[in-house]
Amino acid sequence: MSKIFLIDTAKRPLNPIHPAQARQMLRNGKAAIFRRFPFTLILKTEQPETLVDKLRIKIDPGAKTTGLALINDLSGEVIFAAELQHRGFEIKHLLTSRSQLRRSRRSRKTRYRARRYKNRSRKEGWLAPSLQSRVDNILTWVSRLRKFAEIGAISQELVKFDTQIMQNPEITGKEYQQGTLAGYETREYLLEKWGRKCAYCDTENVPLQVEHICPLAKGGSNRISNLTLSCEKCNVKKGTKYIKDFLKKDPQRLDAILKQVKKPLADTAAVNTTKYALLKSLEATGLPVETGSGGLTKFNRTQQGLKKTHWIDAACVGQSTPRLIAKNIKPLLIKAEGNGNRKLCITDKFGFPKKHRPRKKLHFGFRTGDIVKAVVTKGKNVGSYIGRVAIRSNGSFDISIKDRHKKQGVSYKYCQTVHRKDGYSYLF
Repeated sequence: MSKIFLIDTAKRPLNPIHPAQARQMLRNGKAAIFRRFPFTLILKTEQPETLVDKLRIKIDPGAKTTGLALINDLSGEVIFAAELQHRGFEIKHLLTSRSQLRRSRRSRKTRYRARRYKNRSRKEGWLAPSLQSRVDNILTWVSRLRKFAEIGAISQELVKFDTQIMQNPEITGKEYQQGTLAGYETREYLLEKWGRKCAYCDTENVPLQVEHICPLAKGGSNRISNLTLSCEKCNVKKGTKYIKDFLKKDPQRLDAILKQVKKPLADTAAVNTTKYALLKSLEATGLPVETGSGGLTKFNRTQQGLKKTHWIDAACVGQSTPRLIAKNIKPLLIKAEGNGNRKLCITDKFGFPKKHRPRKKLHFGFRTGDIVKAVVTKGKNVGSYIGRVAIRSNGSFDISIKDRHKKQGVSYKYCQTVHRKDGYSYLF
């Protein structure tokens, strides 16, 4: 079960406590709620100094979702888990939209200007904003967790697939390649590339076998470009046939498989672009940073019989992974929402102005993005709601609740702040 963060009166992190102990401390008035997400208590009176266990934060970076886990290396207990959803693709869309609007306005409202060259120099290590946001989101949460827990080390999954091992098995030694990790790097790459399903019949959630597109019996090789995944039934049925003979009655699937063989992994490319920038930023924290591959992560997970989720993958990153105690852990689901935008004019889909945004961002003590609790006692919206609020100057608010539902027209009089806007939304 996830534990509750605890800090002393000077806001220094103490050992996380069991939820039952946290409830008892709140009832007895010994502590108060300091922060809702992640849930943190602060002591009301000074306590004698105690030994605080150092924890390890583990990170499994992803293009869309990153797994985070806090682990006690000595006991193997999972203290905290979270899944952080990025907004990189949304940022790309917004930047494209802004560029189109500016280009249109420039052509309408300015005289011709000669083209300029090399007037937008970029610093070394520059990343596109959609990629930089992934790095910044992770660093933000590493920084926050360091405020509420004593972090002694960091583990990061640096590469999904160890391509050097796949091309040259002896590059890191005979024991690594021919021992318990043999084949994990190749299989993990194929699972990502082929969507974790049979290439011939799209069957999912069954044991998949590594299959040769051009059979070994007819001159095929073990190169990655000649491998795919299939269920046992399709593998036996294909046997030593050429793929063109096997799929001659299904040319559409044949064409799709041959294209997929040459297709790069878009999400993996995004992760590979940011991995070293993230590593450099984590090392700048001054904490020791351990790295591991995706194949090693999967090996650790399967050895302990754990299911595949983002936060469990994070907990299994690196050689330091102990025997994990991960029962009844409910990860905190974090979604990056941004901090609004600076557009003064709202446009329609054709780029023409519709209305202007007000300069005032605070109304009745609330701002858009705050997480509020509204207990409505009369009217058509009777009920209790918790979610992100969108404010209006007339006091009629909209509250976004689970499953993308929105409760409209809730008066500010019924709203009570649960968590101030910080650029993220939360779910359990």
